[in-house]
Amino acid sequence: MKRSAADIIREYGPFPGVEAVHGVTHDGEHVWFASGDRLTCLDPDSGETVRTLKVPAYAGTAFDGRHIFQIAESRIQKIDPQTGQVVASIPAPGGGGDSGMAWSDGALWVGEYRARKIHQIDPETGEVLRTLQSNRFVTGVTWVDDELWHGTWEGDDSDLRRVDPQDGKVLERIDMPPGTMVSGLESDGADRFFCGGGESGKLRAVRRPRRG
Repeated sequence: MKRSAADIIREYGPFPGVEAVHGVTHDGEHVWFASGDRLTCLDPDSGETVRTLKVPAYAGTAFDGRHIFQIAESRIQKIDPQTGQVVASIPAPGGGGDSGMAWSDGALWVGEYRARKIHQIDPETGEVLRTLQSNRFVTGVTWVDDELWHGTWEGDDSDLRRVDPQDGKVLERIDMPPGTMVSGLESDGADRFFCGGGESGKLRAVRRPRRG
């Protein structure tokens, strides 16, 4: 297993009125992060917040190219990012114990924090299609270049893990500095991971390791 220390490129926040950063997603240009009673849209280059949507947002966030999916307690809400309108809702697989969320190839991948699981689910019905087991508490989840990554948070330790999407085997670890928590996790599709910092109220950009 490949292992390295996190290269934190940039920290954002804390942000006014934001007590904690939960789920994180990326729409191809902006970073969206869940912060309790709202979703906040951030320009990652300028560091400025662009807009907010007033929706329940205490856990994972995902983007399918058109809509934002946001965990709201025991439901996953499908949201129009232009209007903030909830256009659909499905049950969350963890029944309220859900954490991170990602979109890949027509499916949602949802972390279940204390159960140490990642579920692949049908975004139309919420049906569980596959479940992977982790040996750590699961926080954020993301896909990039056919790689499945998830964040962990246990005690004062957090890391980012690349796992085999077939059996959950850990293939690579990026260790965060002690006391630097990872709540949400999302890739920008290139060389950055965006990591929610939980109750620090911060968002951090971590360099994605090069391949080869």
